[in-house]
Amino acid sequence: MLAVIEKIEGGYVARYDLPLKHSIEKVWAALTENEKLAKWMPNLLVENLRKEGTIKFDMKDESGTLIDMKITDFEENSILEFEWGGDNRVRFELYPKPDGCLLVLKEFISTLNDHTSKDLAGWHICLDMMSALLNDHYMDFPMDEWEKWHEKYITAVKQMEK
Repeated sequence: MLAVIEKIEGGYVARYDLPLKHSIEKVWAALTENEKLAKWMPNLLVENLRKEGTIKFDMKDESGTLIDMKITDFEENSILEFEWGGDNRVRFELYPKPDGCLLVLKEFISTLNDHTSKDLAGWHICLDMMSALLNDHYMDFPMDEWEKWHEKYITAVKQMEK
């Protein structure tokens, strides 16, 4: 499920489509409830779940640094979009399907840089971790898998830069 990266007005969008055999409510809980979020994206902490609310990013680097990220779009059980480092945004969308739902993650990227491939590989692994959590399996961050996906995203980003 390599993200599809496209050029759009104002930058780029990376899109991951993840079909899940779980209800929208269960997936929404994994996206928005801190005790579940901590098991697949431990850097994020929902502080005020509403449009114009706040999600905090914990650097997890012994400094105790927490970065406030504004929630820019929100619809209960449907859309969660928030700031992501400077001019970028991350958007989760949920769509009902007969056997569960489709989770779409979009990262809106203003400028491709050396960090882009790292970020995309990170989201890729985090979605794998979320999927495992939804299936009642907890997994630690698999750095070896991240490295494998990072190489693939380096290639994908380079192709977009041409």
